[in-house]
This record gives sequence, C-alpha cells and structure tokens, in this order.
Amino acid sequence: MNENILLKEKIPKLYLKFVIPAIIAMVLEGIQGMVDGIFLGNFVGVNAMASVNIANAYLQIIIGSSMVICTGTMSSLGRALGGSNAKKAKDIFRSAIIALGVISVTILLIGFFFSNGIARFLGANDVLLSDTSRYIQTIALFVPIISFKILFGFIGRLIEKPQLYLAGTVSCLVSNMVLNFITIKILRLGVVGAATATGIAYLIGLIVVIRPILSKKTIINVYDGKFCWNDFKNLAFNGSSEGVTYVANALTLFLLNRSFMNFAGESGVAAFTIINYIGNFVTLIMFGISDGISPIISSNYGADKMERIRKTLYTAVIANLVIGIGLFSVFNLFSENLIRIFVNDNKPVIDMAVGGAKIYGLCFLLSGFNIIQSGYHTALGNAVASIIIASSRGIVFVAIGLMIFSVFWGINGVWFTLPFAEIMTFVCCLSILFHQRKQEISFVFAPSSLTNRKIK
Repeated sequence: MNENILLKEKIPKLYLKFVIPAIIAMVLEGIQGMVDGIFLGNFVGVNAMASVNIANAYLQIIIGSSMVICTGTMSSLGRALGGSNAKKAKDIFRSAIIALGVISVTILLIGFFFSNGIARFLGANDVLLSDTSRYIQTIALFVPIISFKILFGFIGRLIEKPQLYLAGTVSCLVSNMVLNFITIKILRLGVVGAATATGIAYLIGLIVVIRPILSKKTIINVYDGKFCWNDFKNLAFNGSSEGVTYVANALTLFLLNRSFMNFAGESGVAAFTIINYIGNFVTLIMFGISDGISPIISSNYGADKMERIRKTLYTAVIANLVIGIGLFSVFNLFSENLIRIFVNDNKPVIDMAVGGAKIYGLCFLLSGFNIIQSGYHTALGNAVASIIIASSRGIVFVAIGLMIFSVFWGINGVWFTLPFAEIMTFVCCLSILFHQRKQEISFVFAPSSLTNRKIK
C-alpha cells in the first residue's frame, strides 16, 4: 500500500467504503444464522429448530474463540500498520494464524467426541437430545474452516479490501440456502443436513476471502512473519472482550433455554428460538457498524489522529441510536408477521413469541450504544473496559435478572432479563465514561481538544 486511506480519506467516504459493507455482511451473517432454523422449522418441525437453537451455544463458542484472535489481530495490526511498522504487522498475523489453528482443532475434537455430553449440559431434554448432539458433532468437523473464514475476511478490511468479507458472506449465504434446501427438503437429512450445509457454505466463503492473503504482494500474507509469544499474548488480550461477548451469548442461550424449558417446555424454547433469531439479526446491524469502524479507529489511533476517531465515534453512536428506535418500533408493530416466517401453524408458540417480542424489543434502545463502546475500547487495545461492558451485557446482569424477575413475573420475567441487562450495561458505560473523563482520556463524548497519545 502506497497510502493508507484509513488515515487520509474523509470520514463519510470511509463509512461508505468500510462501514456499509460491514453492516451488509453482518446482516447477511444474521440471515445465515436463521437459514437452518427456517428450513428445519418449515420442513421438519419446531423441535428440530429448538434443538439447533440449543446447539447454537456450541457454535457461539466456535465463533467466539475465533473472534478473540480475529478482533485482537485487527486491533494490533491496525495500530502497527497505522504506525508504519510492517514487520511487526507480519509477525502479529503469523502468530494469529498459528494460535487460531491450535484453538480451532481443539474445539473440533471436543465437539466431535463429546457432543452428547455437551448437548445435555446445554439444556437438551430427552426429546431434543439426539438432534442437538448430532448437530454439534457434525458442525464440529468444520470448526477450522469457520474460524479462518472469519480471520481472513476481517483482515481484508485492513488491506483496503472491505468488500472482500461481504463477497465471502454473500457466497456463504447463497450456498447455505441452496444446500439447506437440498439436504433438508430433498434428501431429508434433518439437523445433520443443516449442519453439513452450513459447514460447506463456510468453506465456499473461505475460498472467496483467502485469495489476497495467498499473494506475496499483499503486505499481510500467509508466508511472511514469525510466531512471537508476546504478540500472541497482546492480540489475545486485546480480543478477549470479543471472546467474552460470544461466551456471554453462549451462556445467555444456555440460561434462557433452560429457563424457558422449565416454564413452558419445548414450546417455550421454540418461541425463544424465533425471537432470538430475529433479535440477533437486528443486533448484527449494530455490530456491523462497530466492526466497520474498528480498522478506522485502530489505524488512526496508531497514527495519533484522535480528532478522526472522535468524529467516527459520534457518527456510529447516532446511527445505532436511530436504528435501535426504528427497529424497536418494527418489533412491536410487526412481530407476528416476522414470527410467521419461521412457524405458521403452531398457535401456542406464535402467541408466546409475540408476547415475548414486545418485551424483548426494549433491548434495541440501548444495545447499540453498548456495542459501540465495547468495540471502541477493543480497537484501542483497552481490553479491560471492553471486557467489563461485554460481560455486563451477557453474563453478570443476565444471571442476576433471571434470579430476580423470573421469580416474581414467571415467563415474562425471563423475557425481561435481556432488556434489564442492557439497561445496567448502559449504566456501566456511563460510569466508564465518567472515570475516563476525569483522567482526560479520549472517549465518544470527549471534547475535540484532547491531546494525542502514542500507542505502546
């Protein structure tokens, strides 16, 4: 690269080149996450769909462990490239490849050989156990493919190919839909067919995103650099908040699935599955904005361009707020129409999901702000603040909410747990803001006159 456009291009143009493709890619990822559920719900039954939702906690672990490495690598690489340290960047990338390879193979072996125990632990009862176990065992075979598709796709943003991850995601989604139709509708392979279709689709996506990384002309490629233990520790620590986010998602699924199972059996899990699919779709729009601004923030932080960071953050926060209000309204007005995409002939499940959607929709009013704050701190290498935010959203206050509200409000209390977690996380974000303003550290609402700070 002769000139790093992340450091010089106007912020609105960077949004068009980096953030918009990231949003589209994340939305398509959300649709892809629904594909298995849509096909299984329509052609097999709600129990198969519920089984996949329980198994999704294992998939969250796959993606979460990958995101620890991928997000930490993005942050470290962006700051290294922003500081014109190409050698450091190459070593960071080589360290990431080796670390991700070891982690993904380990998760593969655990999922394949202990799928039954994992399914039982995640909350599958006797009705759902077999399908849940088979889905986990099948998707486990594709763990390295899923992991490296994410890593190589994300790196494309730092080598000024932000459209690459979008192209890989489109290829993955289209393939998944076609393969799901073949394996579920035609071949009648059920959950095994769904998992196989998803795995092969990720392979096709990997083939798309890996191409520039295989060229020695690319500043970041698979040939250069060496493994460095310190680089690995730094990138793993920087990305740990994203790992917490996905582990928190897995834990949230685990806790809520068990709660809905206790209150309403398989129908309760099915209703939550539908709302969770739709909710994830909405949340991924907000994560798309966070992911899209990440290379802009990390690169400009490495180059000491704090004013550009401030403008980028203001725009992201406002965008997520507008999206949150709009989607909260849609969720309340058109929830039944959305739910019938997944299930059209099970009135108890539909009624339960419609009632839950009106409570669940409150999440969107604050989740966008919380997501931006977590991603912002990760991009700057401030892992501690990001971990606090991520764990608050998905671990601490989810557990507290379930213990309190389900006792007094029953199943409605379970639905209210996630909005409660977002409210409390928003309070945590404000506390971090207040603490950082006292220390004169740049933050989203900090004045533009702050002095620049060199990255370590």
